[in-house]
Amino acid sequence: MSERIVIIGGTAGIGLAAAKHFEKDGHRVVIAGRDAQRLAAALEQLGSTAEGRTVDAGSPESLAELFAAVGEFDHLVVTVAPHGGAGPVADLQREQLRALTDGKLAAHLLAVQAALPTLRADGSITLVGAVTAHLGMAGTAALAAANGGVEAASRALAAELGPRRVNAVSPGVVDTDWWDWLPTEAREGALAQTAAALPVGRIGRPEDVAHAIAFLVENTYTTGISLIVDGGARLQRG
Repeated sequence: MSERIVIIGGTAGIGLAAAKHFEKDGHRVVIAGRDAQRLAAALEQLGSTAEGRTVDAGSPESLAELFAAVGEFDHLVVTVAPHGGAGPVADLQREQLRALTDGKLAAHLLAVQAALPTLRADGSITLVGAVTAHLGMAGTAALAAANGGVEAASRALAAELGPRRVNAVSPGVVDTDWWDWLPTEAREGALAQTAAALPVGRIGRPEDVAHAIAFLVENTYTTGISLIVDGGARLQRG
């Protein structure tokens, strides 16, 4: 059965890969993002039934407008991932912490809140955090807090919002434009070094995470879990 799926952060990376995956399975997707040009470029990669909307995921008003325009739908996926926040805790600025919290944890919760009036009563919500919530890695305290908050919230929401299902996906290092803040040489070096250390021997692809998201959306007996898709990164911390 064809279902309607809203993906906030669906204009690139993991979100766009999820949109393509759902379309391939015969579903109708609505992708939403802040940048109108990226939205237009993403829609060119999708089929004729795909819809696109601009949204500021940090604005309750913008989110309310999005869901009012979308109307009734079956599943919500939130993949927003702001840049910044890595580094020694001694060097973190309050503005960085606020931007990370607003752009990650608050954006996910605000999206869920705004979606409730039009989300199907037995539909699903899938939030995307990151494996930094689990690794205990030096220099990632702020990222771990924000992503850990998303995962903890997903479990509380699963208990609160049933029969709607709420789950989280926790990706490891995935080759997306999130890494574009690094110079090309530094980016390639960092990804190659990470790949060499992983049991699977490669960096994650957006499609790897899209498969995990699709599983959680489609499995109607799964709620309140965090599905880790990290190529075995946690094993290297043992």
